[in-house]
Amino acid sequence: QVQLVESGGGLVQAGGSLRLSCAASGRTFSRYHMGWFRQAPGKDREFVAAISTSGYTTSYADSVKGRFTISRDNAKNTVFLQMNMLTPEDTAVYFCAAGTRWTISPDEYNYWGQGTQVTVSS
Repeated sequence: QVQLVESGGGLVQAGGSLRLSCAASGRTFSRYHMGWFRQAPGKDREFVAAISTSGYTTSYADSVKGRFTISRDNAKNTVFLQMNMLTPEDTAVYFCAAGTRWTISPDEYNYWGQGTQVTVSS
């Protein structure tokens, strides 16, 4: 079992940056692909970014490509999401997820954090 805890969310002005962190429990963190997803009010949960077990492969939604960077530190059991050039459209609850398969589908991830609110003001 994996416990995931996000941190780093908050309020930021448009054009600003935030760095989200997701700390995982246990000793098997490096066996999981990690993903970030977000959900805005009244909308479905959507894929943001994913990183493979080794960190060698990454994937991004078109809406965040070039602005967001996903990374991981397996020695510290932590995955990060660096978010730059934020816009109000990035406002959502952001979730960290862990899964055993390489996928961008939220239904295929096994473990989820509680979510952290990111609000971008204009």
